[in-house]
Amino acid sequence: MRILMTGGTGFVGAPLCRALRGAGHTVTVVSRDPEAVGGGAVDWGAVPEAVPETDAVVNLAGEPIAARRWRPAQKRRIRESRVEATRPLVTAIGGAERRPRVLVSASAVGYYGPRGDEPLDESAAPGTGFLAEVCEAWEREALAAEALGVRVVRLRIGLVLAPGGGALARMIPPFRRFVGGPIGSGTQWMSWIHRDDLIGLVVDAVEKESYRGAVNASAPHPVTNREFANALGAVLARPAGMRAPAWALRLALGEMAEMLLTGQRVLPRAAEALGYRWRQPELGAALRVSVRV
Repeated sequence: MRILMTGGTGFVGAPLCRALRGAGHTVTVVSRDPEAVGGGAVDWGAVPEAVPETDAVVNLAGEPIAARRWRPAQKRRIRESRVEATRPLVTAIGGAERRPRVLVSASAVGYYGPRGDEPLDESAAPGTGFLAEVCEAWEREALAAEALGVRVVRLRIGLVLAPGGGALARMIPPFRRFVGGPIGSGTQWMSWIHRDDLIGLVVDAVEKESYRGAVNASAPHPVTNREFANALGAVLARPAGMRAPAWALRLALGEMAEMLLTGQRVLPRAAEALGYRWRQPELGAALRVSVRV
């Protein structure tokens, strides 16, 4: 298949490109700097011409959520980098005489908002708060492609674990310095996924007609923040008893602290019903292959 991808140079996108090409697909990356990407890349202005030549569109574009404090300008960047990046893709699909068969578009488990201990599958309603509102608007833009006859898959992605980057790279240093531990109460849920499984789900969503609608891209066993801290400490052979108090996080991070102090207990019912076979279903094993000890 010929695939057009946004976000194809990032922590998930770059290895996903390699996996898709390894599976025999042709991948064209959309980038603001296609020359830096090298062969097989186009700029955003070329999207209307590229879309009719593709069989699938994979949309991973988005400003990193935790890159900096959520001041008003940063919140606009987070929203626009998702909502405003998805819209021109769907517009190009609508204007194409030959349309791709599928749009696989990223979303996040933040769609569900803070929900305590409530188990959440794909049928759960959207939550409240900044991230939930962004995800709902993001998905709405992607859903517009369904009216154009395109199969749309909305991947609600959890915390992605893998070596060399992502949130895990920021979690490890305190543990190495013997000051790691739970955040706030430690009872908030963390819905995580190993990058290999996220890539596997995207490849399946591109290739298999049975994938459509919302799909929770999170491992089948979410854990509490305390359980996550204990598992990470065990892998690093470090204690996990230094709790980061909620007030300190709110002081340091402002509104963004709520993302860390609350969570979602997300269950991947759609992927399970579709027969997806997990590479890393258990947190301990996923951390062991993700951490360079």
